[in-house]
Amino acid sequence: MKSPLLLGIETHFASVNDPRQYGKVDHPLINIIFITLCGVLCGADDWVAITDFAQAQAEWLAKYLDLKNGLPSHDTLGRTFAFIDREEFQQGFLSWMSSVSQLIAGVVAIDGKQLRRSHDKGIGKEAIHMVSAWSVANGLVLGQRKVDEKSNEITAIPLLLEALDLTGCIVTIDAMGCQREIAQQIVEQEGDYVLSLKGNQGQLHKDVVAMFDYFEGIAFKEIDHDYHKTVNKGHGRLEIRECWVFEPAPWSDYFRTLDNWAGLQSVVMIRSQRQEGEKITSETRYFIASLAAQAAKILQTARHHWGIENELHWVLDVAFNEDQSRVRQGYAAENLAVIRHLVLNLLSQEQSHKVGKKNKRLRCAWDVEYREKVLSGFAALC
Repeated sequence: MKSPLLLGIETHFASVNDPRQYGKVDHPLINIIFITLCGVLCGADDWVAITDFAQAQAEWLAKYLDLKNGLPSHDTLGRTFAFIDREEFQQGFLSWMSSVSQLIAGVVAIDGKQLRRSHDKGIGKEAIHMVSAWSVANGLVLGQRKVDEKSNEITAIPLLLEALDLTGCIVTIDAMGCQREIAQQIVEQEGDYVLSLKGNQGQLHKDVVAMFDYFEGIAFKEIDHDYHKTVNKGHGRLEIRECWVFEPAPWSDYFRTLDNWAGLQSVVMIRSQRQEGEKITSETRYFIASLAAQAAKILQTARHHWGIENELHWVLDVAFNEDQSRVRQGYAAENLAVIRHLVLNLLSQEQSHKVGKKNKRLRCAWDVEYREKVLSGFAALC
């Protein structure tokens, strides 16, 4: 009888077809996926390391897998992942995450990250760029999408959003995603948005900057707006954040560039100032939002978005060495990125061991009981 863990993996990745030639397969696809998943969970970051893990843990793996043909080589792992259809593998991840979609609420941050060493100059292949969706409240990766070569995040973001249940969520995206079509899609999927506004929006950005310059020039006198300020001290730093928000409707005659933005209710300016010793730095950001003009809520939402760098991208680079990965054959880099996200979610779900993700991976490597506890999160979410 198969374990609930293995049944869970088979259930969610049932749509993944084995790309290998029938009749010449020594190692079932479920074995290759499970071994790779467990290897990455236990600190292995490439095919050779994953194979070393499997050889060292063969007796444990035999509790879950039929290993009558032994263990797959690192070449077999690499070739198989290179040919697994990336859309099917992504769908397997999304199927798993849909089992916890009822828990997803609050801010969903969308941001891109380049797998810097996934390029191959020999064949002119550029480094892979992935766009991910991050649930701030749950600390989970909700999904990811590769940006096609000769394209950009604008084409990948709608496809990623389409796969998510955004009902009741607030979607935050940097300036690349500040597009009318993307705002429309978020509203149609019953979510709200806070979109960063920079020079890529041309005249709209200029209009917003000019309007806030005018408002500040008259100290916002007789301007219907909302304002919120936070002050944080600690670790030798003083951080001050101020947020001003106004509704665009009364200014529509002056703001033709804000026409046809679905659900738009707020135009936002956030100014951040940091002081460390005698060094003072300041930055001003602009946003448009479908949220009501409530400065405190919008400021908090914007701060949540900035956390994706520390809570997702930084963790993938430091705890998973993603930036150093040279996996690049076929779809292998994209599919291995999905495995990393899956493992990151499993580690985030396990709360009994209060250490960082890197140390959790090490604990999984030498503590079988803890490893099985983390993996049980997969079965529990199925």
